[in-house]
Amino acid sequence: MTYSIIGSGSVGTALARQFARSGITVGIANTRGPESLASMARDLGDKVVPLTLQEALKAGVVILAVPFWSHREVAKATPTWQGKVVIDATNAYGVPLSDLDNLPSSVIVAKALPGAHLVKAFNHLPAGVLAQDPVTAGERRVIFLSGDDEGAIATVATLVRQLGYAPVSLGKIAEGGQLVQARDTSWAPLIFQDLFKKEK
Repeated sequence: MTYSIIGSGSVGTALARQFARSGITVGIANTRGPESLASMARDLGDKVVPLTLQEALKAGVVILAVPFWSHREVAKATPTWQGKVVIDATNAYGVPLSDLDNLPSSVIVAKALPGAHLVKAFNHLPAGVLAQDPVTAGERRVIFLSGDDEGAIATVATLVRQLGYAPVSLGKIAEGGQLVQARDTSWAPLIFQDLFKKEK
């Protein structure tokens, strides 16, 4: 499986750090081009590969770590999303519900990426926490997952484990997924909940 991160802000950088720590190669891209990512790649090592946006979108699993409305620009950068697993790490905090047709923000993202299998993940913790070692005293930091495709959830759960976290599925986006989706200026109940699970 190939992986890429779209977005080089605090969340994208934190996730790139975890890929590097785990020895998993990941492409990273932003709208400014790979040259702008050279210093990050030098800091994190050769597992983090700066790419153009178009190159990064060829990965089998794409992590969206961009400001919420920027997903529309990313959506236009590839001719097809068919069959791709997309991890939505965005937060629509401050976006009026009327702008989302009163739908969960991940539903809006999924509509912009026809054919993609979208899973909500990596959005409920601040970047500074995501960047920390996910294993503490034999326990793994929990990452919540929600999505409407069981195969995609399984793929993302495997990645979450490889990065050292403990995946916890909340079910479908319109149901359990609402627990990790900001609505207007309200944070959902599980956002900022830094939980740990004992390793088996």
